[in-house]
Amino acid sequence: MVQKAKILLVDDRPENLLALEAILSALDQTLVRASSGEEALKALLTDDFAVILLDVQMPGMDGFETAAHIKRRERTRDIPIIFLTAINHGPHHTFRGYAAGAVDYISKPFDPWVLRAKVSVFVELYMKNCQLREQASLLRLQLEGGRPSADEARESAGLLAELSARLAAVEEQAEALSKQLDETADAAAVATAAHLERKLTGLRRALDALEPGSGSAAG
Repeated sequence: MVQKAKILLVDDRPENLLALEAILSALDQTLVRASSGEEALKALLTDDFAVILLDVQMPGMDGFETAAHIKRRERTRDIPIIFLTAINHGPHHTFRGYAAGAVDYISKPFDPWVLRAKVSVFVELYMKNCQLREQASLLRLQLEGGRPSADEARESAGLLAELSARLAAVEEQAEALSKQLDETADAAAVATAAHLERKLTGLRRALDALEPGSGSAAG
């Protein structure tokens, strides 16, 4: 059974957190609240998250500072961050959000459907990445267990082919998303496409390393 993905919601106003939960409940994932930047960083110490929705204007540690801490940590630097803000100070303010590591920057009031659709993309990619990593890890353990029998070799080859096909499907989905985002020609498109490309390139490299004749598989 596939475990649900965790989505971190960070906002100092309870009514905003409640609204986000109402919008994202249809995704049927685990929603985790944080009412401050400090609380968000604490949650990130122990749990893995598919995406973070981060309010910009918060007392104490604001969204930009919180994002900076997240991006400095090895464990959390690749988690997508969507900034939410009720204040629009123009292009410079938006650029600051992307410079802090956000993959998107949405001004309030936002369209609930659009927000849910954007979050669902990152949740789906996260879930598929988790499945690919788990299957690749099991395959690696099998290959490292010694010289496989003919049946085990055929099974491993079949699993490798299945993993490659699944990853190709994710790559195709990401490519379609990138083309769709490119039509907007804004910083969000560039940041999102770059993030997806890094994640998928790493997965493809890891999978290729398991192919017969590669350095890792031959070891």
